[in-house]
Amino acid sequence: MGCPLLRNILAALVLMLVRKGWSAHSGEFEHLPENITVLQGESVTLSCRIHEEVTHKAWLNRSNILFAGSDKWSLDKRVTLVNSNNSDFSVHIENVRVSDEGTYTCTFQANHMPHIAHVYLIVQVPARIVNISSDVSVNEGENVNLFCLAVGRPEPTITWKDQKYGLVTEGEFLDITEIKRQQAEDYECIAYNGVATPDKRKVKVNVNYPPSITDMKNLPAHLGKAVVLRCEAMAVPPAFFEWYRDDHRPVRNEVTIQIKNEKTRSILLFTNVTEKDFGNYTCFATNRLGASNASMLLFRPGAIQGQANTLQSGSSIVLSIWLSLCAAVLLQVY
Repeated sequence: MGCPLLRNILAALVLMLVRKGWSAHSGEFEHLPENITVLQGESVTLSCRIHEEVTHKAWLNRSNILFAGSDKWSLDKRVTLVNSNNSDFSVHIENVRVSDEGTYTCTFQANHMPHIAHVYLIVQVPARIVNISSDVSVNEGENVNLFCLAVGRPEPTITWKDQKYGLVTEGEFLDITEIKRQQAEDYECIAYNGVATPDKRKVKVNVNYPPSITDMKNLPAHLGKAVVLRCEAMAVPPAFFEWYRDDHRPVRNEVTIQIKNEKTRSILLFTNVTEKDFGNYTCFATNRLGASNASMLLFRPGAIQGQANTLQSGSSIVLSIWLSLCAAVLLQVY
């Protein structure tokens, strides 16, 4: 096998055997399977069982000779000859690559008759997400367009799943028209092609909206006792709170009055109610998208009738106060 002339003769013989494979008799040895499937990065052995004496034998990948007998022609170190005897002629491929996919041919000559068999090596690659939308922040009513791109062999299927309601949408693109605040959540992209486990990634969608006051009510108060007025407001970004008295004066922290602002509410605490504390209080909640206001009465028990838990809209006078202060408040916050 070391002589160049013999190598050339053998190469010509192998190619001749392959090209005449349509007339070859292969029933005298065990057939190779038509397809072998392997994952990228794994190893595979291509076996060729021989049941008779042979004079020449070879392994080919497409038209490239891998082995001619025990003589290795391939320069790829990953390809080795496992067995080369009168009953077994098998090759082994380490760390299989996508480029290894294709037709492999085992051919040999015995009793002056060519024998040939083919196997197609299929290389599968698990689905992998390669590009996906970044987390987004939009205003309520705007449109949202998300994308998720994945690769794999076979080509993966892309689905979107919202984490809140479990709804599933197929396709690389997820379009949300006129998004609502309730749709602010994580959206999960799932790429799967039947190979290994699905690849999953999430996109967080934040929805901004102006404040909406949800909890204001009139409260009775006893002189000398403590009482709390609450102003609940949902908003994204969180609202900035301000309190005003019925005579349009802003309420500030005092010895007996404390204001405690939290993420979604403001608390007006009277630690020791006096006669001057009774009256109408208006809560303003603002962010960069807008504002909301509501009023409540702090009254002596029995002073008014119909103490229902209702929201009262600010009067036109209070509204005018807000209009004059809105710009200054927004600048203070943002």
